Amino acid sequence: MNQLGVSLLPGCVLRPAKVEDIWAIRKLVLGAKLEPTQLRWQQFWTIEYQGKIVACGQLRSFLGVQELGSLVVAPAWQGKGLASYLTRHLIEQATQPLYLECMSGLVPFYRQFGFVEVSWKSLPQPLKIKFALGQVASKLLPVRFAVMQYQGISK
Repeated sequence: MNQLGVSLLPGCVLRPAKVEDIWAIRKLVLGAKLEPTQLRWQQFWTIEYQGKIVACGQLRSFLGVQELGSLVVAPAWQGKGLASYLTRHLIEQATQPLYLECMSGLVPFYRQFGFVEVSWKSLPQPLKIKFALGQVASKLLPVRFAVMQYQGISK
């Protein structure tokens, strides 16, 4: 059970990624059609079941801020709470202001954890550079991206 009172499924193990996990992580990220750059295994946490990685996510560090990114759950494991568990864990691990960029359809998912939408203009400079591509894509393609900042859960 994590600090927010959520249990992991029986048989699943949350652990920091190891160097040998990089190919399984890349496969999950590419399969989800997420941006495949900056996949540093040292920044990832994984959830494995019987030795197979079924979910992953990373906490990227920039100057003065962090980004929750590359959160993926294998299709056969979706809907079982793994994304929620991993999101809560990554929030607990963050040591600096935490941001993320997601497709606009995922805003309600992240909102339940205390993330709120923020304008691109209000972002710290390192994230303006990082999230610039999503902003361009939102203008040119029928896909919309949202930028969010973790502000905690109000009680």
